[in-house]
Amino acid sequence: MKSTAQNVTESAAASERAGGLWAELFKARLTSLVLLTTLVGFYLGQRGGLNWLLLVNTLAGTGLLACGAAALNQYLERDFDALMERTADRPLPAGRIQPQMVVVLGGVISVVGLLWLAFGVNLLTAVLGAVTLISYLFIYTPLKRKTTLNTAIGAIPGALPPLMGWTAARGDLSIEGWALFAILFFWQLPHFLAIAWMYREDYAKGGFVMLPLVDQDGSRTGRSAFSHTLGLLPVSLSPFVFQVAGGLYFFGALILGLVFLWCALRFARQMDRLSARRLFFASILYLPLLLGLMVFDKR
Repeated sequence: MKSTAQNVTESAAASERAGGLWAELFKARLTSLVLLTTLVGFYLGQRGGLNWLLLVNTLAGTGLLACGAAALNQYLERDFDALMERTADRPLPAGRIQPQMVVVLGGVISVVGLLWLAFGVNLLTAVLGAVTLISYLFIYTPLKRKTTLNTAIGAIPGALPPLMGWTAARGDLSIEGWALFAILFFWQLPHFLAIAWMYREDYAKGGFVMLPLVDQDGSRTGRSAFSHTLGLLPVSLSPFVFQVAGGLYFFGALILGLVFLWCALRFARQMDRLSARRLFFASILYLPLLLGLMVFDKR
């Protein structure tokens, strides 16, 4: 008979495996980023005291929607994920969960998230959530195997969460909210191009049409990463122009933008794995620091 200690250890290990499975299925890191940008959009859009109930409803609905979208995306791409080393161990291609369960669970969670936003927040935010879900699953996902423009198109649903946070707090689509959308849109291009360059052989195995696969010398990839980082620089200053954030944010955003731009320039010139990794990590550091400055120096 197993000892109590052994039973406890095995139970804890099983719980850890189950937790890891759900974290992978719901793309915990990506969902966390969605919630962070939604939170920032809400906080910047909120007038007067913080409405905690509205904030909780916004994050709950958005979080459920993000989890559902992540699960459905993996269901749609399960056969292709099995061909790539970096995704072969995901729950579906690894056979750790059944596809039927994922499509039902993802669908139910997505619908619940949309209803939560519609009745707990406002209809406009729910509509933006529906646009995010539909464009992510039925436009961006299939286009990944058809055109190199998929990265730019996929940046649209990726940039909507902060706008959803803004509309949740304000109830309208104003220029300030669109400025947050633009920042996330431009940020995603160098971020994902760095990933695509590092894993271009893997993407080729999965049949995904990424720019680095048709750009053998990397010149187009480098120019695109640099040009979008350059475009991000003035866009990142727009919260100051629209009086969402103050002078501290302006100078902080300028410094962060120049450092990010330098990393993109190095990537465009060298086009090797090291410069791609540097650009990737620069993008990972840039966004939370920029958002943190925005929140800290809110007007």
